[in-house]
Amino acid sequence: MFQTFDATNSPEQGPKRLTMLRKQMAKSNIDGFLVPRSDVHQGEYVAERDDRLAWLTGFTGSAGFCCVLPHVAGVFVDGRYRVQVKQQVSNVFSPVHWPETQLADWLSKNLTKGRVAFDPWLHTVQQVEDLSAGLLDTDLTLLPSKNLIDLVWHDQPDAPLEKAIAYPLKFAGETHHNKRHRLAAELKNAGQSATVITSPDSLCWLLNIRGNDIPRNPLVHGFAILHCDGHVDLFMEKTKVTELADHFGSEVTQIDPDTFIDHLAKLSGSIRLDKSSAPMAVASILAANDIEISYDIDPCALPKACKNQAELSATTEAHLRDGAAVCDFLAWFDENARTGITEIDLVKTLENYRRDTNLLRDLSFETIAGTGPNGAVIHYRVTHQTNRQLADGDIVVLDSGGQYLDGTTDITRTLPVGQVGNAERHAFTLVLQGMIAVSRLCWPVGLAGRDIEAFGRAPLWQAGLDFDHGLGHGVGTYLCVHEGPQRLSKTSHIALSEGMILSNEPGYYREGAFGIRIENLVVVEACPQKEGGDTHRPMLRFRTLTYAPIDRRLIVTEMLNPIERDWLNTYHQECFERLSPRVNAKTRGWLSQATAAV
Repeated sequence: MFQTFDATNSPEQGPKRLTMLRKQMAKSNIDGFLVPRSDVHQGEYVAERDDRLAWLTGFTGSAGFCCVLPHVAGVFVDGRYRVQVKQQVSNVFSPVHWPETQLADWLSKNLTKGRVAFDPWLHTVQQVEDLSAGLLDTDLTLLPSKNLIDLVWHDQPDAPLEKAIAYPLKFAGETHHNKRHRLAAELKNAGQSATVITSPDSLCWLLNIRGNDIPRNPLVHGFAILHCDGHVDLFMEKTKVTELADHFGSEVTQIDPDTFIDHLAKLSGSIRLDKSSAPMAVASILAANDIEISYDIDPCALPKACKNQAELSATTEAHLRDGAAVCDFLAWFDENARTGITEIDLVKTLENYRRDTNLLRDLSFETIAGTGPNGAVIHYRVTHQTNRQLADGDIVVLDSGGQYLDGTTDITRTLPVGQVGNAERHAFTLVLQGMIAVSRLCWPVGLAGRDIEAFGRAPLWQAGLDFDHGLGHGVGTYLCVHEGPQRLSKTSHIALSEGMILSNEPGYYREGAFGIRIENLVVVEACPQKEGGDTHRPMLRFRTLTYAPIDRRLIVTEMLNPIERDWLNTYHQECFERLSPRVNAKTRGWLSQATAAV
């Protein structure tokens, strides 16, 4: 199994570890210390050695941070983790609603004066600038420091050293030579001599490589400097790339990562750096050596997000393969939901159906299988301690995905166990209406996620309901299941462009009772000219990638208008047509019933 069910955190160790950290803070003459979730690459997922936030607090969410002061330790989490954090941390830590409460405001309230330290390799330039601006009129000093967690974490694991692999050109759709020189020309035209690449997914995309340094994301850790002539200095352990010399060729040079700082200090000209992803330490090294910094978006970010035709063809096939495996599971679920099975049974069975494709390389994230009140924990991970048996009247939130060499999938379905209550069905239908509204949307070129995400919330808003996560995130192709910069979010200002893959996943959660989420992946494409529409105004729309039935037993059909019914019936007809040739006769019979018109 890729997924295990052991608890990965130790909240009972929190008080002891917090005491150790505070002693180290006093020894270092520091009044506050920041402990982020991130590693030096600012990734959402981190290797075991870099999971400092979980080691200290017990909180295992993929976003958040802790600020430790002499008398209080705040764990800052967003709406996805409000329930989870209360279940995972000891009472020596105080959960803080973020971003509603900003760190600078919290610090000003809890510390009148003093020195607040942070590891500059674990915080981006933008994060440090924002915090510094918030502390301008206070007696608090922000101080770069050694990582104090590393000084007290005595059994910290070693860094991963997994080998990198070459990513097949038939899936990448473009050689790394072309990518490097295309981006190098952009640097040259901007008057920039080089850019520092710190994000592993950018590095992997640029060089057409993949790795296994962290679970669920096929990434390899390293840094790179792309020069304006197309050459790349690759700072990565030699053992990771010994078999890639022919793949790299003469324009990619492997260099000892221990010399990265020295090479940064010797750069000249204007160096491009992304404030939102580059560690503060990189900017500080450049500035200390009087090297000009040109702040701009990572040059790999948008080209990586806008998939080419080879990538789209490959991931379309991956999604159909994955959809067939999900249908096998759903047919099994309908036979067994009321036989005493548990959340762990769901996770194991679904993984096995994906494994039966013989092409599954990993999960794209830990499968979320929450029944009853566990479904209200947005990023719930079942363990042996939390495992719950399905009960009559429950609904199950099942959010899962697979990593295949040709694509990354992510799908959520909400499933009934027996007869479900009216409140749950009403909320489910509202969520479905929001998901359909976004799926049907056409919009003018130039709009960003913040401009259209309200369409997915509007039916819930009309009923006085909402949910505390974004409507959708970007997705890679055999890369990260959470990929930027594209998002369907109130805060996303990146214009949606052809080839971008996003999730469309409205939900609703009632703490202690139930959760609901429906998710398909969609890709942005050109919208055909509408009859009577403006000929001078190009439009975009979404094409659905994910195919698997949406459970009709949870729908209050009279709430759907004719357009919504037509969309659902057409979608289900396409599910049957695309997936029935890929499943066995038994599942095909189930699929025929599951996709019947409403």
